[in-house]
Amino acid sequence: MSGIVLMSDRRVAAIALQECGENLVDVRVHGVRADDRRHDEAGAYAHVRQGVLTRLLHARSLLPTGVQLLFIEGYRPLALQRRYFEEYSGRLARAHPDWQAAELREAAGRFVSPPEIAPHSAGAAVDVTLIDHAGRELDMGTRVNADPEESNGACYTDAPGLSTRARTNRATLKAVLSAAGLVNYPTEWWHWSFGDRYWALQTRQPAACYGPVEPP
Repeated sequence: MSGIVLMSDRRVAAIALQECGENLVDVRVHGVRADDRRHDEAGAYAHVRQGVLTRLLHARSLLPTGVQLLFIEGYRPLALQRRYFEEYSGRLARAHPDWQAAELREAAGRFVSPPEIAPHSAGAAVDVTLIDHAGRELDMGTRVNADPEESNGACYTDAPGLSTRARTNRATLKAVLSAAGLVNYPTEWWHWSFGDRYWALQTRQPAACYGPVEPP
C-alpha cells in the first residue's frame, strides 16, 4: 500500500484553513438513512456540514436501483476524537513496545486521525456503507470500522484478496461518492470527506474550508 498519504503526514497538517462558517446539519432531517451504532444522546453523530450533505444526497441519487447509502457517522466531538486516537495509540504501543513516538503516531494515523486535523471533528467526514432494498448491509469485505490489525489490511479501500462481490460493492460506493466530490481515506473504505485538510491536499486546493467546530 505504498504511496498512501496518511492523516498523520505533516503535509496534511500544513494545509491552511480558511473556515467558511457553514452550519452543521442533521442528515436524518433530509431523508438520509442513518444507522444508530454511533448514536449519542445529542445526535451529534448524524450531523455534517451543509456542503457535505449536499454531496451525499447527490451521491445517493447516482446509486443503482435497489442499492442505498447507510450513514454510520458524521460529526465527532474533538474530545471523543482525542480519546479514540489515544486509545488506539495505546493499543499499538503495547503491541509494539520498541516503536518510537513518531512510528506510533504514523501507525495510529492509518485508522484514527490525529485530533488537530480530524475531518470528523470538522463535520467534513462521513462513514458510510451500502445496503439493499431490505436494509441489509452489502458485502464490503470487512465491517465498517475494522482496523488494520483485525482485518489484516482488508480495510484498505484497494486491498488485494477481496471477493468479487466485495470489490464490486466497493467500486460502486467509490464511483458515486467520487462523482459527488468527496475523497476517500485509502486505509478505510467507508471514510469519505469534503472540505477538510485531507480533501484539500488530495484535490490540490490551497486551503481547507472546514476546521474543528463546536457540537451542534
